[in-house]
Amino acid sequence: MSDKRILLIVGGGIAAYKSLELIRELARRSIASRCILTSAGEKFVTPLSLAALSGDKVYSDLFSLNDEAEMGHIELSRSADLVVVAPATADLMGKCANGLANDLASTTLLATDKPVLMAPAMNVRMWEHAAVRRNFETLRSDGVGFVGPDEGEMACGEFGPGRMAEPAAIANAVEGLLSRAAV
Repeated sequence: MSDKRILLIVGGGIAAYKSLELIRELARRSIASRCILTSAGEKFVTPLSLAALSGDKVYSDLFSLNDEAEMGHIELSRSADLVVVAPATADLMGKCANGLANDLASTTLLATDKPVLMAPAMNVRMWEHAAVRRNFETLRSDGVGFVGPDEGEMACGEFGPGRMAEPAAIANAVEGLLSRAAV
């Protein structure tokens, strides 16, 4: 799979640190990553960390004069074989399910013609909220793939479903989707 590339959208949640290990795990499998970092995601991981591990520029600004002069969100959405959202926060899932686009991540998700894989990560009560469940079902019926969430202890101390899947499990799902797309 040496010529495969994902576009990794890193949302704003404590699980964002796992996106760093995901990039490494994908690189071990010869899958390159290009990253979009949301403004909330930047509170948990830095653009420098993502760039160092991916070996590529990190994108974050929908209105970047350099990137958007060339319709960057369109190019980003089509430059990869697969779009992966990890962590997929309630906010990102809600925007995507409802066709909202007010930042680079959500605009790119609406502009892509590639498969999308989301790895949800949020507090158990958020995951179980009726609106999030509705958005999840809408996204699944729209063809979005999911890996996780896992059940376990949360950063807030609560226990239940909502933990982001481990990087190896996400990488396995990425490989599976890329293999099916190659057939």
